[in-house]
Amino acid sequence: MVDDAPEGERYPVPDGQLLLHRAGTGGPAVVFLAGGGMYGLHYWNLHQQVAEFTTSVVYDRLGTGWSDPVPLPRTGTQVTDDLRELLRAADVPGPVVMVGHSLGGLYARHYAKRFPGAVAGLVLLDPTHENLPAYLPEEEARRLEELNPADLFPADRIDATRELYRKVFGRAFADWPAWLRDALLDRNLSPGGFRRGLLEASNLWALFTEVRDAGPDPDVPTIILTAMGADAFAEELTPPGMAERNERKNRMYEDVVTALAQGENRRIEDAGHSGLAWVRPDAVLQAIHDVLGR
Repeated sequence: MVDDAPEGERYPVPDGQLLLHRAGTGGPAVVFLAGGGMYGLHYWNLHQQVAEFTTSVVYDRLGTGWSDPVPLPRTGTQVTDDLRELLRAADVPGPVVMVGHSLGGLYARHYAKRFPGAVAGLVLLDPTHENLPAYLPEEEARRLEELNPADLFPADRIDATRELYRKVFGRAFADWPAWLRDALLDRNLSPGGFRRGLLEASNLWALFTEVRDAGPDPDVPTIILTAMGADAFAEELTPPGMAERNERKNRMYEDVVTALAQGENRRIEDAGHSGLAWVRPDAVLQAIHDVLGR
């Protein structure tokens, strides 16, 4: 435990110190890569269950959570270098299975491309993918390319949005221990924490280029879980036109796994993008078991 972090220890990397929490024993270790703006402990429910059969690792990227502050956004190279050094410093032996959610899925694949011998398999939870712009309507793809971080902070909406997120995720984590849930929500949805979360994913177009330029995906077991539904706990956050966007996303993932020798896409009909890890932990755990078994 460090500072006010409810769990974990800090380990040094060249640009600062990162918070990591390890549970369980055995290998291959399973390493969780959080979605954009989220922390390692957002996956506490899965972390505890994975620790029942192997080593499980959650951590906070630099600039987020209880890791050291740094200017955001960071490049994919910086993020994956940090993780490589962190696993060395914490003596987490490889190769590991990486479980990446959303933006964390993009980082997991970038890591696997750059350090293929260090990754035994991938479980990708509704991952961000560099091919996404090709599957979007032209206007939506252009908005993504021209994203201005300043547009993420409309003064008249940001505080109300923070409060809405606190209510929504408070419902999602209602059964979690209060000491963990309250610390996580207080830090993640503070004014500074919320702004840092938005900034972290504000360089997607540049990240897409980095991941493309890193070369082909390695030949390792890869399971994508595609969230095709809406999260019942987060009805307020369900945008119009979601069903059509989900079908576009699913077509992209089907094309992605077709190009992989050991790839598989599994549609999850009753969970949405944000809540996949909390609404369907059984599906995530099954995918982890299946990758470990291969």
